[in-house]
Formats: sequence, C-alpha cells, structure tokens
Amino acid sequence: MLLLVGFGYLASAQEVNFNGETYEIKKDQIFKNSINVTETLTTEEKQQIRNALDNKMAQIKESEERAKRLEKAEKEQKKAEKQQKVAEKKQKKAEKELKQNEKAQSNFDKAVKKHEDAIQKYEKLKNKGKLSPIAEEKWLSKIAQYNKAKVKSKKKLK
Repeated sequence: MLLLVGFGYLASAQEVNFNGETYEIKKDQIFKNSINVTETLTTEEKQQIRNALDNKMAQIKESEERAKRLEKAEKEQKKAEKQQKVAEKKQKKAEKELKQNEKAQSNFDKAVKKHEDAIQKYEKLKNKGKLSPIAEEKWLSKIAQYNKAKVKSKKKLK
C-alpha cells in the first residue's frame, strides 16, 4: 500500500522545501507558485533543490522500507503465536490422553485386585466349608461380575 502511494507520489510533481521556499519539480522543470523558475535559478541552486528532493525521496523510501520490515515482523510474530497455540493444543491433548490412560490403568488394576480378592475369599470360605449352596452361588456370581469388570477395563486400557 505504501509503495503504491510512493510510486504515485514519484510519478506526479514533487514538492520540496529549500531555503524556506516551496518548489515543485516536474521532470526537469522547477516551479515556484506554479511559475516556471528553472531559468532564473543558478546551476548551484538547481542542484541544491534537486539534492533536497533526493534527500526527501530517500527519507520516503526509508520510511516505506521500515514500514515493510515492521509489517513483515508483525506477520512473523502472528505466525509464531499461531504455532505456539498449535503446540499448546497438542500438549494439552497429549496430557489429556496420558491422564485417561493412567485412569484406565488404575481402573484395570482395581478390577483385577477386586477379582483376585473375591476368588481368594471364596476359596477360603469354601475350604473352611462355610458356604451354603445359596452363598456359593452368590460368590460365583460376584466373581463373574468382577471378571466382566476386569475384561471391560482391559478393553478401555487399549
């Protein structure tokens, strides 16, 4: 955008201040208050006016380049921020997945322990002969439920 303005500015007449006077330069002609004063100026004055114009144009070019560098830096910063956001999102997703895996492992471990404990208690009661047929049926049902829970939690673990 600035470059277009700058080129448009270059294509038309250029105004420059020299010794407190405003001169307008069109091609090789120098005007003061819309009057051509090219022939009335000395060669040295013409050169100084053109040098002032060159300095002004160099300043314009420098400011355009500075604006361009600033715009580029802003774009790079936005790109870096976007990449940072993506990385943070990936990190968060990985942490969530890890937490889910840890929870699944914990649930599996608990299910295995409950199943093993129920089997041990059943075996202990059975060996002592303290199980009635109804109690034995309840214990076998309980062990089967714990086994189902263990299998289910193992599936979630994968």
